[in-house]
Order: sequence, then structure tokens, then C-alpha cells
Amino acid sequence: MKRKICVITGSRAEYGLLRRIMECIKNDSELKLQIIVTGMHLAPEFGLTYKTIEEDNFYIDYKVEMLTNSDTSIGVAKSMGLGMIGFADALNELKPDLIVVLGDRFEIFAAVSSALVACIPIAHLHGGEITEGSFDEALRHSITKMSHLHFVATEIYRQRVIQLGEQPRNVFLVGGLGIDNIKHTKLLNKDDLELSLDFKFGHKNLLITFHPATLELEKAENQMEILLAALELLKDTKLIFTLPNADNGSRALIKKVEEFVQRHSNAVSYKSLGQLRYLSCIAYVDGVIGNSSSGLTEVPSFKKGTINIGDRQRGRLQVNSIINCEPALESITEAITKLYSKDFQSKLYNVTNPLGEGGASEKIVSILKAANINGIVKKTFYDLTMNDDEGK
Repeated sequence: MKRKICVITGSRAEYGLLRRIMECIKNDSELKLQIIVTGMHLAPEFGLTYKTIEEDNFYIDYKVEMLTNSDTSIGVAKSMGLGMIGFADALNELKPDLIVVLGDRFEIFAAVSSALVACIPIAHLHGGEITEGSFDEALRHSITKMSHLHFVATEIYRQRVIQLGEQPRNVFLVGGLGIDNIKHTKLLNKDDLELSLDFKFGHKNLLITFHPATLELEKAENQMEILLAALELLKDTKLIFTLPNADNGSRALIKKVEEFVQRHSNAVSYKSLGQLRYLSCIAYVDGVIGNSSSGLTEVPSFKKGTINIGDRQRGRLQVNSIINCEPALESITEAITKLYSKDFQSKLYNVTNPLGEGGASEKIVSILKAANINGIVKKTFYDLTMNDDEGK
């Protein structure tokens, strides 16, 4: 009997990282792929990106509607509750042998909570990472504690998962999934990309994604205003915005971006570029600006610079293609000047992505296929003070 592996996805970025794994599962004769989509994928204001999954020739087994019309803390908490109800029904119907989740978002926390009480084994990808400016930090570590198999991107992240009490034999160092996505994607040439975007690149071009730092909600709108003020000074630069995720306070930020684009002919915005257009854009812009994890995990593979604003990604591994700055006009302006400087640009040729060289997806699916999951839901806490040598 085929092992049923259910992949759960709730956002455009997450799906981009999971897609290669989904393809490997789908093409394995001993495995059966199940897919549950939720969150932003099902929301018109975020581009109804479940259609992208279907266009990639995947069959969606279940859709869990959970987002409310509110992006306040109350609205997000209610969305999590709705998600748990929906995932309970979905998992009961599909009865997977194992679920696969990635990252740290509240949609995934709801899914994992439902799977935990249903005693369904959980494989968690990209645990052990740190993002101190967002409550995703706590969600990620909580998901780790509810999961049974762990796939991490670096040795530092592996040690953190073990530090959380997970058995070293169940924590696998496989590298970053974003690199697989880049290697297995045939990027659009410039003409085709411009046609798809209905946009012409200029002499200078920047890609911007700025999300709310969910532990600094009272500052989010002001930070976006400051970023836009800095970008307004760039009269000779084309600006490509991807809109924020469905986080607390995201709607106010989306409105500010859309108003900015209406006033500036050199700027465009997209609810969702999709992975192909997004990665293709990185290849043709001079750098990326904002506070998205992609700027730290994927952009270095393109040997392009990233301006990382504020604390949302504080704690992640960084290489010298990253320019950190404060959400202040002078700091952002100085960072943009540095991005275009000859000295900084010359260093980018030697940048190596700290998350590896690819192959993570195949490694993960091989382990998922072979893992003995009988009784795995009953865990024993791994205590570092009693097992110092084994965890190293």
C-alpha cells in the first residue's frame, strides 16, 4: 500500500519552496501525494494562488477556508480557530500517513495542532531558524515541538532543534529548499518577463517586499511610509512591489503601496508574482529591498544584494550580500547608495549561499519514504544535560 503523504500549504512563498518536494512525491510509485491548501491561496485579495498550484498539474484534495476579513490580532486568532476546525475535517477525510509542513505561519500552526491531536505524524521543514521581529518565531519553535521528523537547512539550525528536546536521529540536515527551487526553474528571458508583467525594466530596477513585523505592529505603517519616502527619491529607478502576506496589519500596508503606485509611473505592484516571475525578476533587478526571508535565503544564490530593513529577520544567517539598515529614511537611503556602490557590487561575485548547493528535496522525500513512523507520535524529550556527546 502506498504511503499517503499530505503536503499543506497556505502561502505563495511556502508553495514555491514545497513544489519540488511535491513533484518528487507525485512521481514516486510507492508514495501517494495529498495536498491541502489554505490561507492566502484561497483569498482573492492575495491573488487566489491555489490556481497556480493547479496550473502546475497538482490535484488539490482539500481546501480549508480560514482567513477572516480582519487582519487585527483578534481576526488572526479567529482565523487560527477556523483553521483548526477545517483541518480537523480535512485530515479526518484524507487520513494521511504523514503530513509535511514548512516554516512558521499561523495557518501551519493551526494545521499542525489539528494533526497532533489526531495522532498523525508530522514532518517539519526549515525548523531551528530565528526571526526575532515576528511572532512567527514562537510559532516555528512550537511547530517543532509538535512535529516528529525535522528537516533543517544548516548545522546551527539542527543543533537548535535538538536543543528544543528533539531526538538527533530524527533531525536531518538537508540544506535550503529555496536553492532547489532556483535550480529546477527555467527562468524567463527579459522580453518574456516584461511581456508577462506588462512592464518595462529601466536602467536601474529594484524589487521590494515589505511585510509587517508582527511584534511591532504599532510601527508597521510608519515604517512603510518611511520606506516609500526613501523610494520616492529614486527618480531614475523602476520599482517592482510584491504585496505583503496576510499578517496582522497587512491591509494598511497594501493600501499604502497601491496609493504610491498610482502616483508614480515608475512603480508597479503585484498581488502575487508566482515563483517563476519572482525568481526571474531577481535575475534582472539590481537588488531587493524589504524584510522578506527570501532576501536572505534565495537572493544570495543570484549574487544580488539585499537591503534588509528592521528586525523582522533578525537572527537568520547572513552573508555579505546583505545590507542591514534601520527603518529610518537616512538609513535606508544610505543602504541604497551602498547597494549601487562599485565596492559592494564587486563583492557579490564571491557570495555563496549559506544554505547549501541544492538537493534538499530529493533527500527529504527519500527519508519520508523510508522512515519508520510506527509509534513515532509518542516522543521522548532529548535532554542535552544527559546526552551532550550524542547531539553533537
